[in-house]
Amino acid sequence: MREAEVLPVQDDQPGGGEQRPGRKPGRPRSEHAERAILEAALELFTESGVAGVCMEAVAARAGVGKATIYRRWPGKEDLLLDALSSLKSPMPEPAGESVRDDLAAMLKVMCQDASDPTRMRRYTLLLGEGKKYPKVMERYKATVVEPRRNLIRSVLRRGISTGELRPDIDVEVALFMLTGAITAPGHDPGQLTPRFAEQVVAESL
Repeated sequence: MREAEVLPVQDDQPGGGEQRPGRKPGRPRSEHAERAILEAALELFTESGVAGVCMEAVAARAGVGKATIYRRWPGKEDLLLDALSSLKSPMPEPAGESVRDDLAAMLKVMCQDASDPTRMRRYTLLLGEGKKYPKVMERYKATVVEPRRNLIRSVLRRGISTGELRPDIDVEVALFMLTGAITAPGHDPGQLTPRFAEQVVAESL
């Protein structure tokens, strides 16, 4: 199946040439409409993959006009990436007091996401679709995955500099040991508890 082309912006967008007009004074964007649009995009992605997500279908599912969508997203890929970013909950900001506590807090969020069947079903589909649409997967990794990894890297480096962690720890190896313990297939969702996250940190470092 060929990937649907990103729809042109100017035909459906007020003003024609500008792709992402600024928010108009006195007309704040409806958060309810934005949530409906993102959920509609996720639902269509879950049902039919990347090819099933088009602006017309999203607008119809969300109950909004296409102009409402184009005021926020210039094209299908941008909308889809924003929707897919919700598959991962925001990481907590490190408290800065204990490296192990900060790492455990982040892994607890990962455990929570990994134990959610709906999130995992959609994420598994994303991994499969990424083989057919490498550009989408590359942008997802760059905008969603890498910032999360960088946060963990920064905590690991802080631990090395403060002496909380061994000076010879390989940051990349430690990163993938910590995250891989959560994301590895075959987990019983009930196993992915806050206590499990703490144990992963304790056993890995």
